[in-house]
Formats: sequence, C-alpha cells, structure tokens
Amino acid sequence: MIFDSPIGALAIYFNDSAVCELNFLHPPDDEQPEETPAAARVTAQLQAYFSSSVRPFSFPVLLRGTDFQRRVWHALQQIPAGEVRTYGQLAEQLHSSARAVGNACRQNPVPLVVPCHRVVSARGIGGFAGRTEGAEIRIKRWLLKHEGVTFPHE
Repeated sequence: MIFDSPIGALAIYFNDSAVCELNFLHPPDDEQPEETPAAARVTAQLQAYFSSSVRPFSFPVLLRGTDFQRRVWHALQQIPAGEVRTYGQLAEQLHSSARAVGNACRQNPVPLVVPCHRVVSARGIGGFAGRTEGAEIRIKRWLLKHEGVTFPHE
C-alpha cells in the first residue's frame, strides 16, 4: 500500500497481516492502497504519528535479516521517541562495532517503524538509509525534529 506522509509517500508491504518492508518513494507512486484490516491499522497509527501523537507502533512487523541485524533492530526499538543513541553506544551495548551497527541500520527493512533515524554519529546527525546527504538526511532531520530532537546544520 502507499501512505502519503509529510515526508513523502511511503510504500508499505505486508506478509499476511505483518508489515515486512517500508520504503520511501522518490517520486511518489500512483499505486492505490489495498484496503485490509491490517492496512487500516497501519494507516491509523502512521496518521497518528505524523499528526504529532508520537508513540510506539503496535502493529505486527516481520523482520527478516541476520541474527545480528535483528539484534540491532531490536535495540533500535528500545530507543524512546525524543532520544538518540550514537552508533558507538549501540555497538558497545551489542559488543560489536559502530560500522556493523551502521550497516545493520542501512539494511533496516522498515525504517520509521524500527527507528534507525534515532541513531546518530558522535559528531553529528550521521547517515540515513545509506546516505549522508540529500532527501534521506532531510527525512531524518524531519523525523528527529518531529520527535523533539534537533541538530544544527552540519
């Protein structure tokens, strides 16, 4: 399904009733959202999030990845809205390296739902979706600001 948000169109894919992938679309796609009970739950929670009711998502999510990636993604889900962690902090927590944490964040199949935008560099905002500039960083800045975190221009 396609969800129009303040940060652009989001393509949301399901495996049965669980969200298994979320992609930022550049430019928006004309595909029409499929009307299912699962899609309605996801849409309602995304609308609440973007209308300033920032709270954890409670719809089912199917995360496919390596054991390490799933450990990182679980740790990301523990970071409350309005807070950030550095790649190094997560690496220490997971007994790994900052680069490995960054790579797992880059492979996150459901950004926003698994909030990799809440992970930043020790020297600034860091990257998002494998990029360090452009639309992805504008989205990361928007999401963090929406959740009450601001970063000066780098």
